[in-house]
Amino acid sequence: MDIVIPLFDRFEPLDAIGPYEILGHVPGVDVRFVAPEPGRVTDVLGALTVDVPTRYSEIDSCDVLLVPGGGGVRPLLADPDFLDWVRGVHGATRFTTSVCTGSLVLGAAGLLKGLTATTHWAAVADLEAHGATYTAERVVRHDRIITSAGVSSGIDMALGLAALLTDDLTAQAVQLLTEYDPRPPFDTGSVAKAPAAVRERVRTLG
Repeated sequence: MDIVIPLFDRFEPLDAIGPYEILGHVPGVDVRFVAPEPGRVTDVLGALTVDVPTRYSEIDSCDVLLVPGGGGVRPLLADPDFLDWVRGVHGATRFTTSVCTGSLVLGAAGLLKGLTATTHWAAVADLEAHGATYTAERVVRHDRIITSAGVSSGIDMALGLAALLTDDLTAQAVQLLTEYDPRPPFDTGSVAKAPAAVRERVRTLG
């Protein structure tokens, strides 16, 4: 099974690396990274640099397309060649997926029109501008299109995807292997739970 994850300058690291960590442990899966141009891309936080040797246009099909988000998504939304590639690859995937604002790429490619979908809570208006209806679910699936909410939700999505690609037992084994048993010290991980002071503090963060 071939899983392709596009990276780009200012990608959100956990959007890509979280699912990669999960899916890379699934038997029979080969995860590949691609980029707009071969070479180094740097994450949105500025300290993680990844050398990606493969241009996305070198890939014409895969079993799973997984599009992460991040600050660098915006230029992709105006890149007709990249959006054409997403549409073309989607035509033959078993699953086309996104994490966080990666859903905006799927939307710009016309894949979410008329569907409910999720994304980072700060990008709801952008998502709906592409014809989708936002829902505040952590993971949303419509047949072979799967969107997940902000950043950490990609891990949940990847575990569900692992089960779809193999079986529940394998996905549960990967969860145990990665010891994914989250117990955060605070309960402010969604807009619905976060008090006003926390929401205001978010505006000051990069």
